[in-house]
Amino acid sequence: MENPVPPLTNLQRELLRIFSLNVPEEDLKKIRSFLARMFAEKAMDEADIVWEQEAWTKEKVAELSNAYLRSLQSDVPETMAPSE
Repeated sequence: MENPVPPLTNLQRELLRIFSLNVPEEDLKKIRSFLARMFAEKAMDEADIVWEQEAWTKEKVAELSNAYLRSLQSDVPETMAPSE
């Protein structure tokens, strides 16, 4: 059985409208830069919220940056393992 294709999100629909226009390469670069900056700022805002909620220190962040937090494939429940 094939996986159904999920409907496009509102962002995907808007980007399709924008990118259906024939705009100069320089404008595309500006749009990409704007989107990257916007999502980076959003991620930083979310990180700031966690920082405040968890009362993190620079030492805690350094500790986390050196931690190995990924699970081994054998640790993943079968229901979450990728299908072949």
